[in-house]
Amino acid sequence: MLDIKFVKDNPELVKENIRKKFKDNKLPLVDEAVAIYDEKRDATNRASELRSNRNKYSKQIGALMGQGKREEAEEMKDLVNRQADELKELERKEAELEIALKEIMMKIPNIVDPSVPVGRNDEENVEVKRFGETTNPDFEIPYHTDIMAKFDGIDKEAAGKVAGEGFYYLMGDIARLHSAVLSYARDFMIDKGFTYCVPPFMIRSNVVTGVMSFEEMDAMMYKIEGEDLYLIGTSEHSMIGKFIDTMTPESELPLTLTSYSPCFRKEKGAHGIEERGIYRIHQFEKQEMIVICKPEESMDWFNKMWSYSVELFRSLDVPVRTLECCTGDLADLKVKSYDVEAWSPKQQKYFEVCSCSNLGDAQARRLGIRVKGEDGQKYLAHTLNNTVIAPPRMLIAFLENNLEFDGEKYSVRIPKALRVYMGGKEKIEEK
Repeated sequence: MLDIKFVKDNPELVKENIRKKFKDNKLPLVDEAVAIYDEKRDATNRASELRSNRNKYSKQIGALMGQGKREEAEEMKDLVNRQADELKELERKEAELEIALKEIMMKIPNIVDPSVPVGRNDEENVEVKRFGETTNPDFEIPYHTDIMAKFDGIDKEAAGKVAGEGFYYLMGDIARLHSAVLSYARDFMIDKGFTYCVPPFMIRSNVVTGVMSFEEMDAMMYKIEGEDLYLIGTSEHSMIGKFIDTMTPESELPLTLTSYSPCFRKEKGAHGIEERGIYRIHQFEKQEMIVICKPEESMDWFNKMWSYSVELFRSLDVPVRTLECCTGDLADLKVKSYDVEAWSPKQQKYFEVCSCSNLGDAQARRLGIRVKGEDGQKYLAHTLNNTVIAPPRMLIAFLENNLEFDGEKYSVRIPKALRVYMGGKEKIEEK
């Protein structure tokens, strides 16, 4: 969320940013926000004047009564009462305008970084760099759920009976591999100096609206009936929420945390081979990283964070590339974002496995995450987040890139980094 004073002083810049995101339907919001801000400011100024008058008149009434000027004192009392009614109405108006202004401001997109390429949607995202040689095995790679089935590792049919479409049972070596990848990712980030955390898996509505846009909230979040609680779609939500209404000494920055959680999302696609199976599901587990830092350090942290994901995937023999999200593909709160995409030998293309985002001070402004500088000045922190791994998609990439076939049976090679979490196994074999 932008500062309304910034919007008032730079309306054309804010509108040009909206045009870059190809969201022209939001252009009227800028003028609406400024108009409401001006109206609220006038109401606030008048209310302040009335409060000052009340104190001044109260003293005058006392003086008049002391001088025996009862009639003049009564007239001034009537004036005070009339102004009290006006003040009450102004305070009601101020509150209403504050709510209306906040609602509009939460819909105006954040200012994207100048380095972000201009584009309408994800089809215009820009490849940055590739890491690792892509593979094209001399045998046909089965669909990812078929690979799992060969190891007696998945049961979607039973899950469908229990919970419906978009769920699954993982079993045996595949379930163990799933847990191993999460454990490895946890320790990988701890070794990078991040503090491990297991957060709440539900959050209140004020945290939800603090960390994401209304559009994302409606598309993703599951609401707990009868409660002011939502299931988290990613642990970033509750991790950033941990710092709501806090004042952190600058000397304690940056705050670097890595968190594990299950994630719950409404999304369920059915658009092509990569959207079936366990690519888009309602429930999954994830290791996340978040950073809260000084504004001048946020871009350095952004580059460190996506590079950690690349390093992790390469340590598991998975080729990846980085893709910069264009203006039209950025969520409204984001300043800059990279996707890390893994190579799929089955599909002969890359697909998203991580998303690294710099949100500037947008979340901090909504949630009141402030920093006290060494000079005593207070300012808003910058927040960043990045997926370490999300095993459903990570498992797809891992299985396809480490799959072997001897002409009779399939096996999956276990990279050295992961063997300690798999009981020392160098491979798992088809049942």
